[in-house]
Amino acid sequence: MTAALVAGLVAGYGIAVPVGAVGTYLVSLTARTSLRTGVCAALGVAAADGLYALVATAGGSAVAAALRPVLGPLRRTSALVLLALAVRGAATAVRRYRARRLATRSAPPPPGPARAFLSLLGLTLLNPATVVYFAALVLGTGTAGAVRPLEQGLFVLAAFAASASWQVLLAGGGALLGRALTGHRGRLVTALVSSAVMTVLAVRMVA
Repeated sequence: MTAALVAGLVAGYGIAVPVGAVGTYLVSLTARTSLRTGVCAALGVAAADGLYALVATAGGSAVAAALRPVLGPLRRTSALVLLALAVRGAATAVRRYRARRLATRSAPPPPGPARAFLSLLGLTLLNPATVVYFAALVLGTGTAGAVRPLEQGLFVLAAFAASASWQVLLAGGGALLGRALTGHRGRLVTALVSSAVMTVLAVRMVA
Protein backbone atom coordinates (compact mmCIF):
# COMPACT_ATOMS: atom_id res chain seq x y z
CA MET A 1 0.00 0.00 0.00
CA THR A 2 2.91 2.32 0.65
CA ALA A 3 4.05 1.80 -2.92
CA ALA A 4 0.61 2.77 -4.24
CA LEU A 5 0.59 5.88 -2.03
CA VAL A 6 4.03 7.00 -3.18
CA ALA A 7 3.19 6.24 -6.81
CA GLY A 8 0.03 8.35 -6.55
CA LEU A 9 1.90 11.29 -5.03
CA VAL A 10 4.58 11.15 -7.69
CA ALA A 11 1.98 10.89 -10.46
CA GLY A 12 -0.08 13.76 -9.03
CA TYR A 13 2.87 16.11 -8.78
CA GLY A 14 4.09 14.97 -12.19
CA ILE A 15 0.90 16.13 -13.89
CA ALA A 16 0.35 19.23 -11.70
CA VAL A 17 3.75 20.89 -11.32
CA PRO A 18 4.31 21.92 -14.97
CA VAL A 19 2.40 25.23 -14.96
CA GLY A 20 0.39 25.54 -18.15
CA ALA A 21 -2.50 27.69 -19.28
CA VAL A 22 -4.86 26.36 -16.60
CA GLY A 23 -2.35 27.14 -13.84
CA THR A 24 -1.81 30.61 -15.25
CA TYR A 25 -5.55 31.25 -15.30
CA LEU A 26 -5.82 29.98 -11.71
CA VAL A 27 -3.21 32.48 -10.50
CA SER A 28 -4.86 35.32 -12.44
CA LEU A 29 -8.33 34.41 -11.15
CA THR A 30 -7.16 34.39 -7.53
CA ALA A 31 -5.38 37.72 -7.98
CA ARG A 32 -8.62 39.27 -9.27
CA THR A 33 -10.95 37.72 -6.69
CA SER A 34 -9.99 36.19 -3.34
CA LEU A 35 -8.01 33.34 -1.82
CA ARG A 36 -11.24 31.50 -1.03
CA THR A 37 -12.31 31.61 -4.67
CA GLY A 38 -8.83 30.59 -5.78
CA VAL A 39 -8.72 27.61 -3.43
CA CYS A 40 -12.08 26.40 -4.71
CA ALA A 41 -10.84 26.75 -8.28
CA ALA A 42 -7.67 24.86 -7.32
CA LEU A 43 -9.77 22.03 -5.91
CA GLY A 44 -11.67 21.94 -9.21
CA VAL A 45 -8.40 21.28 -11.05
CA ALA A 46 -7.38 18.64 -8.52
CA ALA A 47 -10.80 16.98 -8.72
CA ALA A 48 -10.40 16.61 -12.48
CA ASP A 49 -6.93 15.11 -12.01
CA GLY A 50 -8.29 12.71 -9.38
CA LEU A 51 -11.18 11.72 -11.62
CA TYR A 52 -8.85 10.98 -14.51
CA ALA A 53 -6.58 8.99 -12.18
CA LEU A 54 -9.63 6.94 -11.15
CA VAL A 55 -10.64 6.37 -14.76
CA ALA A 56 -7.10 5.35 -15.66
CA THR A 57 -6.75 2.85 -12.81
CA ALA A 58 -10.19 1.37 -13.51
CA GLY A 59 -10.02 1.25 -17.29
CA GLY A 60 -6.32 1.07 -18.07
CA SER A 61 -5.41 0.53 -21.70
CA ALA A 62 -9.04 0.35 -22.87
CA VAL A 63 -9.72 3.93 -21.71
CA ALA A 64 -6.48 5.24 -23.15
CA ALA A 65 -7.16 3.61 -26.51
CA ALA A 66 -10.72 4.96 -26.61
CA LEU A 67 -9.58 8.53 -25.90
CA ARG A 68 -6.69 8.73 -28.36
CA PRO A 69 -8.91 9.37 -31.44
CA VAL A 70 -10.55 12.40 -29.77
CA LEU A 71 -7.42 13.92 -28.23
CA GLY A 72 -7.00 16.31 -31.16
CA PRO A 73 -10.55 17.76 -31.19
CA LEU A 74 -10.65 18.09 -27.39
CA ARG A 75 -7.24 19.74 -27.34
CA ARG A 76 -8.44 22.28 -29.92
CA THR A 77 -11.61 22.89 -27.90
CA SER A 78 -9.55 23.48 -24.77
CA ALA A 79 -7.30 25.90 -26.68
CA LEU A 80 -10.33 27.86 -27.93
CA VAL A 81 -11.75 28.11 -24.41
CA LEU A 82 -8.43 29.37 -23.07
CA LEU A 83 -8.13 31.91 -25.89
CA ALA A 84 -11.64 33.16 -25.12
CA LEU A 85 -10.74 33.54 -21.43
CA ALA A 86 -7.53 35.39 -22.36
CA VAL A 87 -9.33 37.81 -24.67
CA ARG A 88 -12.12 38.42 -22.18
CA GLY A 89 -9.67 39.01 -19.33
CA ALA A 90 -7.58 41.47 -21.32
CA ALA A 91 -10.62 43.35 -22.67
CA THR A 92 -12.17 43.65 -19.21
CA ALA A 93 -8.91 44.90 -17.69
CA VAL A 94 -8.44 47.53 -20.41
CA ARG A 95 -12.04 48.72 -20.13
CA ARG A 96 -11.82 49.10 -16.35
CA TYR A 97 -8.46 50.81 -16.58
CA ARG A 98 -9.79 53.36 -19.04
CA ALA A 99 -12.74 53.98 -16.78
CA ARG A 100 -10.29 54.54 -13.88
CA ARG A 101 -12.07 52.13 -11.57
CA LEU A 102 -11.70 48.45 -10.71
CA ALA A 103 -15.39 47.66 -10.39
CA THR A 104 -18.71 49.29 -11.16
CA ARG A 105 -22.34 48.47 -10.63
CA SER A 106 -22.68 47.58 -14.30
CA ALA A 107 -19.63 45.31 -14.34
CA PRO A 108 -20.29 41.57 -14.08
CA PRO A 109 -19.61 40.21 -10.60
CA PRO A 110 -16.49 38.09 -10.19
CA PRO A 111 -17.05 34.34 -10.05
CA GLY A 112 -17.88 32.95 -6.64
CA PRO A 113 -16.23 29.88 -5.10
CA ALA A 114 -18.78 27.39 -6.48
CA ARG A 115 -18.64 28.81 -9.99
CA ALA A 116 -14.84 28.90 -9.89
CA PHE A 117 -14.72 25.25 -8.84
CA LEU A 118 -17.04 24.15 -11.65
CA SER A 119 -15.28 26.31 -14.25
CA LEU A 120 -11.81 24.95 -13.51
CA LEU A 121 -13.15 21.41 -13.19
CA GLY A 122 -14.69 21.63 -16.66
CA LEU A 123 -11.66 23.32 -18.18
CA THR A 124 -9.29 20.69 -16.81
CA LEU A 125 -11.57 17.86 -17.94
CA LEU A 126 -11.16 19.14 -21.51
CA ASN A 127 -7.61 17.77 -21.40
CA PRO A 128 -7.99 13.99 -21.82
CA ALA A 129 -4.23 13.65 -22.19
CA THR A 130 -4.26 13.55 -18.37
CA VAL A 131 -6.00 10.17 -18.33
CA VAL A 132 -3.57 8.85 -20.93
CA TYR A 133 -0.73 10.02 -18.65
CA PHE A 134 -2.17 8.19 -15.65
CA ALA A 135 -3.00 5.11 -17.73
CA ALA A 136 0.57 4.98 -19.01
CA LEU A 137 1.90 5.08 -15.45
CA VAL A 138 -0.47 2.36 -14.28
CA LEU A 139 0.22 0.13 -17.27
CA GLY A 140 3.94 0.81 -17.11
CA THR A 141 4.17 -1.02 -13.80
CA GLY A 142 3.02 -4.19 -15.52
CA THR A 143 0.80 -5.05 -12.54
CA ALA A 144 -2.34 -3.10 -13.31
CA GLY A 145 -4.51 -6.21 -13.37
CA ALA A 146 -3.18 -7.46 -10.03
CA VAL A 147 -3.60 -4.25 -8.06
CA ARG A 148 -6.19 -4.50 -5.30
CA PRO A 149 -9.08 -2.00 -5.07
CA LEU A 150 -7.65 -0.58 -1.83
CA GLU A 151 -4.32 0.15 -3.51
CA GLN A 152 -6.13 1.68 -6.48
CA GLY A 153 -8.04 3.93 -4.10
CA LEU A 154 -4.85 5.00 -2.35
CA PHE A 155 -3.26 5.79 -5.71
CA VAL A 156 -6.22 7.98 -6.71
CA LEU A 157 -6.40 9.77 -3.34
CA ALA A 158 -2.66 10.40 -3.33
CA ALA A 159 -2.78 11.77 -6.87
CA PHE A 160 -5.67 14.08 -5.88
CA ALA A 161 -3.86 15.25 -2.73
CA ALA A 162 -0.64 15.98 -4.61
CA SER A 163 -2.46 17.92 -7.33
CA ALA A 164 -4.57 19.81 -4.76
CA SER A 165 -1.54 20.86 -2.69
CA TRP A 166 0.22 22.26 -5.74
CA GLN A 167 -2.84 24.03 -7.13
CA VAL A 168 -3.59 25.60 -3.73
CA LEU A 169 0.03 26.82 -3.64
CA LEU A 170 -0.53 28.50 -7.02
CA ALA A 171 -3.74 30.07 -5.70
CA GLY A 172 -1.83 31.40 -2.70
CA GLY A 173 0.68 33.00 -5.07
CA GLY A 174 -2.20 34.59 -6.93
CA ALA A 175 -3.63 36.00 -3.69
CA LEU A 176 -0.27 37.53 -2.76
CA LEU A 177 0.03 38.98 -6.26
CA GLY A 178 -3.43 40.49 -5.99
CA ARG A 179 -2.57 42.21 -2.70
CA ALA A 180 0.75 43.48 -4.04
CA LEU A 181 -0.75 44.97 -7.22
CA THR A 182 -3.73 46.85 -5.91
CA GLY A 183 -3.51 49.89 -8.18
CA HIS A 184 -5.22 50.40 -11.54
CA ARG A 185 -2.00 50.04 -13.51
CA GLY A 186 -0.83 46.99 -11.55
CA ARG A 187 -4.10 45.17 -12.13
CA LEU A 188 -3.96 46.04 -15.82
CA VAL A 189 -0.40 44.76 -16.23
CA THR A 190 -1.21 41.54 -14.35
CA ALA A 191 -4.26 40.84 -16.51
CA LEU A 192 -2.45 41.59 -19.78
CA VAL A 193 0.57 39.45 -18.91
CA SER A 194 -1.68 36.59 -17.83
CA SER A 195 -3.73 36.85 -21.03
CA ALA A 196 -0.57 36.90 -23.15
CA VAL A 197 0.84 33.80 -21.45
CA MET A 198 -2.48 31.97 -21.77
CA THR A 199 -2.64 32.85 -25.47
CA VAL A 200 0.86 31.54 -26.14
CA LEU A 201 0.20 28.31 -24.25
CA ALA A 202 -3.15 27.79 -25.98
CA VAL A 203 -1.53 28.23 -29.41
CA ARG A 204 1.19 25.75 -28.45
CA MET A 205 -1.48 23.19 -27.54
CA VAL A 206 -2.60 22.96 -31.17
CA ALA A 207 0.71 23.74 -32.90
